[in-house]
Amino acid sequence: MRTGFANKDMLKQRDIERDDNSKKNHPALMPAPAATQRQPFLEIKNVAKTYNSARGDVAALEDINLTIQASEFIGILGPSGCGKTTLLRCLAGLDQPSAGEISIGGKLVAGPPDNLGVVFQRDILLDWRTVLQNVLLPVEVYRLKMSEWRPKALQSLDLLGLAGFEHRYPWELSGGMRQRVAICRALLLNPSLMLMDEPFGALDAMTRDELNLELQRIWMAHSKTVVFVTHSITEAVFLADRVVVMSRSPGRIADVIDVDLARPRELAVRETGEFARLSRKARILFEQMGLMSASVRI
Repeated sequence: MRTGFANKDMLKQRDIERDDNSKKNHPALMPAPAATQRQPFLEIKNVAKTYNSARGDVAALEDINLTIQASEFIGILGPSGCGKTTLLRCLAGLDQPSAGEISIGGKLVAGPPDNLGVVFQRDILLDWRTVLQNVLLPVEVYRLKMSEWRPKALQSLDLLGLAGFEHRYPWELSGGMRQRVAICRALLLNPSLMLMDEPFGALDAMTRDELNLELQRIWMAHSKTVVFVTHSITEAVFLADRVVVMSRSPGRIADVIDVDLARPRELAVRETGEFARLSRKARILFEQMGLMSASVRI
């Protein structure tokens, strides 16, 4: 995974010749790590994270324990300041835990792991590059063969309803379309693990619903393991197999809610009694934390 992008001049000067040796070892061309019944795909053991400061240490996470199976969709739900993004950064190898350990496919995470895709709340598209060029950016960074990956990028854009927009620029797209491009880019190299940090948080309600359905469809078709951070109880229950509810100061796992709703899920499932029961369970947890009021005060 790469966390930064080259500037315009650097990208224009990039050598178009591809190194065959680098292709052979790229994670997108290698089998994903398998999870077995004895070993989950992702394990978080006794993880804590403290940020050191001259004005005093800040404990962001404490005693986080969680196991995730391959192809499972996990929702991380909690208020602002509960360490959701910090946990995601640790999973991505961008931050190291102060205590405990994280392993993916049986390997300890000591840096950005292979077979990883990340989608942020902001789409982080490069405005001087077309939609297709933005999606193909990982191919350039990893020096893969463009002729092999360009058709796959076009197929991915078509899958997310962006056919015909491949030569448009990001500033010509709506917010929902831009986020679709970001998802295409994250999926292009076929990662086994997707980390998503409130990717739909800045979108209007109707676009958010539409992308929830799109994401569910992609997840069911490609069997990715997804860790999805959100503030929305409704979104978490709709998308996830399990909802991990976090408390804050420092961030801890308050409870894990199993979501046994049949798939594929239509938006109408949110009007059912079982959906209401699951949502109420999460809401009661936040009420007990003092983060939501159980009644209206006049």
